[in-house]
Amino acid sequence: MGQRLHHNRGVTRRSEQTTDTRAALVAAARRRFAEQGFAATGTEEIVADAQVTRGALYHHFRDKADLFRTVMEQVATEVAEKLVAGELARDAQLPSDAWTQLRTGFQSLLDISTADSDFQRIVLVDGPAVLGSEAWDALVERHGYRLLSEWLQRAMSEEGIDQLPVAPLTRLVAALLSEASIYTGRAADPDAARVEIGIVLDRLMRGLSRGGDLSAQPSVGAEPGSRPR
Repeated sequence: MGQRLHHNRGVTRRSEQTTDTRAALVAAARRRFAEQGFAATGTEEIVADAQVTRGALYHHFRDKADLFRTVMEQVATEVAEKLVAGELARDAQLPSDAWTQLRTGFQSLLDISTADSDFQRIVLVDGPAVLGSEAWDALVERHGYRLLSEWLQRAMSEEGIDQLPVAPLTRLVAALLSEASIYTGRAADPDAARVEIGIVLDRLMRGLSRGGDLSAQPSVGAEPGSRPR
């Protein structure tokens, strides 16, 4: 019995050490990728920052690109969770109808594209270049399609937008949001791009409103040269 308990403790300890090593590598890589970019970051810098061996890196990841994929997924997941939780609009009194909330959420995504340096550099700039456009498409599908589809259905049931086939509408709106985010994140002047693309995006979205309602719109971003809160 005692030997079994000792063995179980040993297995648990090794499992915790493995988890800690992987987490240290991901955290170190995320800092380097966000600050320097993928191409300028060497694996020797990552293992030094994480205080692990090169062997530990290749035990957990096939190569630098595989590690980057994990970091990109982590950053994208955090952004999705922020949007779902509404943390970026916690100081605002949002209307209760689904369509206005969705339009406000679209603007929050653009705020992230401008203000979140990790998301901007890792997901929007380096992600497609390192892993191909399919990686971005996969992220959108994994984190966006189901939730977006549910909110669009709610907006239709509340008569905020006209009844339309949900599947193609979801794809088209997701594609529009993706391009708006990439345009903002890669712009030479992200603040100015944020304002301009915010105006265009909301104008297009208001065209879906019931009867093409072009009334009051949510905030479309800060003035050029300033950062959104």
